This record gives sequence, structure tokens and C-alpha cells, in this order.
Amino acid sequence: MFGWCGKILEINLSEKRFRTFTPDPDILIKFIGGRGLSGYFLKEHITLNWDDPGMPVLLFTGPLANTSSPFSGFTNVMSRSPLTGTIGDSSVGGNFGTQLKRAGFDGIIITGKSDILCGIEIHNSKIEIIKVPHMAGMPTGETGSILKDKGSTAVIGPASENGVLFSNIIFDINIAGCRNGLGLVLAAKNLKYITVKGTKKTKVSDPNDLEKSKEDILRLIYASPVLSGSFGISKFGTAALFDLINDRRMMPTDNFRRTYFKHAHLINAPSLRKLYNPKDDGCPQCNIMCKKVIRTGISMPEFETLSHFSALIGNTDIETVISANRFCNETGMDAISAASTLACFSEINEKKLSSSEILDLLNAITYKKGEGEFLGLGAARYAKMKGHPDTAIVVKGQELSSYDPRGAYGMALSYAVSTRGGCNLNAATIGYEILRKPVAINRFTFEGKARIVKNSEDLNAAVDSLAVCRFIFFAASMEEYARVFHAVTGISLSADELIKSGERIYYNERIMNAENGFSAKDDDLPSRFFNSYGYKGSDIKIRPINRKSFLKARTNYYKARGLDKSGMPVPETAKRLGL
Repeated sequence: MFGWCGKILEINLSEKRFRTFTPDPDILIKFIGGRGLSGYFLKEHITLNWDDPGMPVLLFTGPLANTSSPFSGFTNVMSRSPLTGTIGDSSVGGNFGTQLKRAGFDGIIITGKSDILCGIEIHNSKIEIIKVPHMAGMPTGETGSILKDKGSTAVIGPASENGVLFSNIIFDINIAGCRNGLGLVLAAKNLKYITVKGTKKTKVSDPNDLEKSKEDILRLIYASPVLSGSFGISKFGTAALFDLINDRRMMPTDNFRRTYFKHAHLINAPSLRKLYNPKDDGCPQCNIMCKKVIRTGISMPEFETLSHFSALIGNTDIETVISANRFCNETGMDAISAASTLACFSEINEKKLSSSEILDLLNAITYKKGEGEFLGLGAARYAKMKGHPDTAIVVKGQELSSYDPRGAYGMALSYAVSTRGGCNLNAATIGYEILRKPVAINRFTFEGKARIVKNSEDLNAAVDSLAVCRFIFFAASMEEYARVFHAVTGISLSADELIKSGERIYYNERIMNAENGFSAKDDDLPSRFFNSYGYKGSDIKIRPINRKSFLKARTNYYKARGLDKSGMPVPETAKRLGL
């Protein structure tokens, strides 16, 4: 077998045992790896509660990991989300996926619950469950530093251990993932960390063609203004988007009541570079180096964190943004949801938060102090509890990220229909509507957006299953990666066939959500976006979204996706996709 290891590790913490098994090769081809295989193995458990010992946490990488395939080696983590009740998944960079393949596994399935706080340590074929009660409450950075000689790490922090519904998992000390609250699923299993380290090589079918394919992709990367330009992600990280989104008047400001932040120049990427002179960092063998780290080792905030801890809550102090980002990473708490919940709190209480209040509330959330106990439930539950449900800017219970949907209608539709709640990444139409990649389209219309959203979801599901960085697709396409896939695995699948696998993977996720009662009533946006302007200027107006047009686009999306009028899966489409 080329590419895949052909071996999956299954660990039961209740019984303190593990086994390995070999999946049917046809399953590997149909679901590829990463997100696809995670969803395939999650499906039979999806109706269990997230804290049921039988609910698995799945960590899978793809067939391209641990080869010279460019920008590969991502890890998909999946379970049922405590925050939303939907499937919860995240594709995370770092070294975990590569080390997993070096240890000889395509993925790990973890079930059960330990009777004491524990860690899982994997070194090639040696698997140990280690009792670590002394690590209870330990910050993620300290835990990761203690474990760094054991390979790549995935750890949870005190936010998970204290029940914060939007707690996450920190990989390799400074990479945050799993904003659906999947850190809490690990905590429910009494699992503090996972380490993995290996020495094995992954067999490649045609190394020469792989190197040629790699060169083609690198040429496209270096020619991409978005990735490699003087204002691109390589130079500034994702913070490069800050001024662009604000200038397009779609920066979520004051809890999405406005879409323009007049103080953006104080907190934008050039300001960060001037003040901190960060060094480049990134995943192993990455040429983009999108992570930026201050010389003291503190990670700079990503765009969404930078935006939400400034514009969304009306904060103009950079130091507070840096401190809030660091606190969220150290405690294992999703920064997007944390800031959104604070914005909800601020609106309900008609109170502008000072720098000290922002940090104090984050601390209160982590350690369930006072109002923090309720804020840790997320914006939707908190706002409902306070009698102001309209102040929670969420879809399916998950807080929206840093693109106001009134400024890009493809983004509006993609937020609404995303299988994991208010997520900008499932379709990532920002590429079309703002970055003009792969083609430029009118951002203020729903015309054609149903098909674009559906096709983008299929593409990104395939990308997450190959376990490749999504940024690369601002420059390369699935055509290039179909060639890489063939060079690695020896299996000829066209770009269209790989994207069809993505369609199968995404439809499987819709099926899982449907089994838990999600339908068209959940594929919707907060009323604020239909009832109020985001910006009224002489140059541009960000108008309320026309609800009738939105509902028509959603109906068209259901048709394109092969769902019924209620957004529910149908047997005919499932059969066509081999589900």
C-alpha cells in the first residue's frame, strides 16, 4: 500500500486497552483520510451525547502526510460538539499528522473514560496510558513543554477541565484547534494529552513525479499575491486580512451592530509588525510560514482573534488583544467564541469593557467565577438565560467569525448551512467575494451563490481529507493535488473524482446532523442581519440582507446539495454517493 499506512489505532480508556485494525481499502479510496475517515467512523455513534463514554474522539490524517507532498500533514479532529450538538470537527496544522503516520497509523479512535486524569503516549507501536493527576489544571504551554521530547502534542487546559463549552485543543504548544468545544470531549474522558512520535517512512508510488508536482505547486505559491505578495499572508500572517475586511466595510464591530471599525489603523498587521517585530513560524516544511511569533515566544493573534478582541468588543489596546490571545491559548479556550460571548455580555449590560474587565472576565469564564460560570456556556445559552436571545450572533449555537455576512452574501449562505455551526471555513467564499480567487464575483447578490457554496464545501471537504493546508488553494487547485495524490498512492483519481469524494464526505455530515434533529430551521442567520444596516456611508452602504432572497438561495442550495425542501438528506442522493 502506498500513501496510507492501512492501520488505525483504537483506544478504550475505560478498559485501558487498545487494538489496531485494517480498514477496507475501498473505504480509504471513498473517504480518503482526515475529515472523510473521521466522519465515516463517527457516523455509527453520532446520536450519543458528547459526554457519553461511547462517543469517540477521532484524530485522522491523510495519505499525503509523511511524504514530500507540499503543505500536507494536517490532522482532522472530530466528535460531537458540546457547544452545538452538531458534528464538531477541525483540521489542524503542526506536526501531529506527520508523526502519526511515522508511528504507523492513519488515525486514532478514542473511546471510554479513564477513572483518573491520564495521557496517551504513542511511540511507534508502543502505546501507553499514563496516569497524570498532578497535571490537573495545568496550562497548555506548561503541559506541552513538559511533553515536547515525546513528539507532537495535543493537550487541553483548565477551560476544558472546568466545563467551558467552547474549550479547544492546543497542538504543539501554540496551535489552537477544535473551536466546537472538542477539548471538553477529551476532558469528559479524563484525557489531558496525547503525544505521538514515530520513525517509520510512508511508501510513495512515484517519487519522481511527486517532486515534479511539488515544483509546479511551489511556483504557483510564489506567484500568488494573496500568499506571497508584499501584503500577503506570508509576510503578515492572517492578520493581513484585517485592513482589507475593514475597508470592505464588513468588519464585525460592536457585536455585529456595525461593520466598520474606525480605530483599525491602531491594531492592524503593520502596527503589529512595527511594535513587535515578530519572527516567522509555521508547520514543518511550510514555505508560507503564516504563524508569527514575538521574540519572547508568544504567538501573535490570527485575524479572527485580532478582529474579535478589538472591533467586536470596542477595544483599541493592542496589548489587551495580545494578552487575551495568550490567555485563551494557555487555558485552552476558543478565542473567537470567547470574544463573541464577551460582546454579547457587553451589549446586554450596555457596558463598554475596559482592558482589565476583558481579562478578568476571561479568567472568570475559565475558572467558573461569578458571571463567568454562565458566560462559559457560550453566547446563545447566556443570551437566552438573560432574556436577550437576539444578542447572541450564532448559527446552530456557534458564534460567527470575523466576516459580517451583510458584506458578502456567499458568506451569509455558507454560515447558515455549515454543518458545524457559524463557520466561515466550510465554504470559505471569502476567496471569491473579497480575494477574487479563483474568480471575482459580485459580493452583494445571491445569484449563483448556492452552487458556489456547495462546490466550495465539496472542495474543502476533499482538501481536509487529503489533510492539506487550505491556504494553498488560493494559488493551486485540485488539478495539481490530483497529480500529487496519484504520485503518492498510485491511484488515478481526477480532480472531479476527488471533489466528488468531498461531496460524499459533506453529505455524510448532513446525514449525521439530521439524525440529531437538525433541519432547515437551523440553517438560518440571526435576525440582526435581516433588520439593520451595517454601514451607511457616501461611498458604500452595507444593507440588511433581503430575507426573501436569502431563503430562495437556501432553497437553491438544498436542490444543488440533493436535500429535500426541509434541508434533510434523501435516500436517492445517499445512494448516488455510495452512502
